[in-house]
Amino acid sequence: MINICDNKSHDCAIEHQIPEADGSQELTIYQGFSLSTFIQRASLCQLMGFMSCVVTDLGYFAGNVSPSILQGVFHPFSSAKKLMFLCVNQFQRHVSQRSSRLTRLVGRIQSTIQGSANDIGWLQCIPGSLPVKDRTDKFVQLLESVSNGIHKLPNCYIYLLIPGLFSNHGPLYFVDTKRYFSKLGLTCHIAKIHSEASVETNALELKNYIEELYWGGGKRVILLGHSKGGVDAAAAIAKYWSDLRDKVAGLVVIQSPYAGSPIASDILREGQIADTETRRIMELIICKIIKGDISSLEDLTYEKRRAFLTKYPLPADLPTVSFHTQISIAPRVISTMSHIAHAELSWLPLSVFHGPDFQEPPATKLPVIIPLAAAMAICAIHLKLRYGEASDGLVVRKDAEVPGSVVVRPDQKLDHAWMVYSQSRKDARESDASQMCEALLTLLLEEAKNEQFSVSDSSSMCNDLIVGHE
Repeated sequence: MINICDNKSHDCAIEHQIPEADGSQELTIYQGFSLSTFIQRASLCQLMGFMSCVVTDLGYFAGNVSPSILQGVFHPFSSAKKLMFLCVNQFQRHVSQRSSRLTRLVGRIQSTIQGSANDIGWLQCIPGSLPVKDRTDKFVQLLESVSNGIHKLPNCYIYLLIPGLFSNHGPLYFVDTKRYFSKLGLTCHIAKIHSEASVETNALELKNYIEELYWGGGKRVILLGHSKGGVDAAAAIAKYWSDLRDKVAGLVVIQSPYAGSPIASDILREGQIADTETRRIMELIICKIIKGDISSLEDLTYEKRRAFLTKYPLPADLPTVSFHTQISIAPRVISTMSHIAHAELSWLPLSVFHGPDFQEPPATKLPVIIPLAAAMAICAIHLKLRYGEASDGLVVRKDAEVPGSVVVRPDQKLDHAWMVYSQSRKDARESDASQMCEALLTLLLEEAKNEQFSVSDSSSMCNDLIVGHE
């Protein structure tokens, strides 16, 4: 006998006897079977097994007792058995699919909630990472000297300014700095790159441009980059250091997401809620409207920066200064801070409506409010509330420091777009962007001289590198 159970342990008893030795067959015997109790307590799989047993026994009875008459009668039971198993398989598949979808949804929610929490400051946590040197006090002293008309930058270098992302579509904020340097008798250029191109594309462009400046002027080049411009400049030096070692004297990065940006990462992170839709929107804006490359934003994510810096770390013997700030997030700042631009609008020819003696008024400038600073403040509040990190609105302070560099951490509240509208908000009591750039470059050269980097003795005309002049 096989598969015997009694009604004490399972509320049912099914006894299935095998054929006797003389060839006679015995039917299946159901002992103490309570159908209602069995249906209430049995699982779906147990019900299916029970029906299978019933159908098998009925088929056995039909095939052996009266095959010519009853086989057709019990055939529907066999079909019902197959149908029930098919339904069970479909149900299990449906449950599996729903479970898989639920798992993916939970994963997306977790990824969205977590965001960049585990990525911010990752570069500082790498074992063996070079410590930075805080020279904020010295920078403040140099800036005060510059504001008082004491200028120490030597003219034995070429100063190359690299603007940040979307600079091709906004104010040329380095134009004033270039003009300022030219008045000091310094050779200064603005990099001719497409700011919305990828980091590696701009790195190659900068490498070629640096070599062109070096061979054309016979002077080593000092790079100063703002925002993504600093990332592009650092990438050019790191990737092509063997070619640029004798041509580059130093690097200054201002508010640059050297280790990555949480804003870029949170926008383009795969596996979070609405990631596909968000990416399509950014591709439309950057690729179709601005005519740029989505890689320009992708390259600023933590994932891309980690991969690039692992492959191309910045040379440890390169004099480098990192400058970063944070924005004020007081409520009054959000309500009042806005950049007042002016668009010159000419009047329409209205003489046809007012007669031939009508005189058109001269072209006038219409003030246009661009709440750039307010937008930066809102982003800074978002980063502070979500991650507890201070930022300039786009770049977290921890991610703007190059390992081993001289760091400047001013107390002055400046947002990420500060350099863009610095000249339009010129305050006689405050230093502007051009003066800050001069102070940062002066700090770079003084620190390089103190550390006895190769920059200090690169040229005989720079032996007395810091010579004040008014």
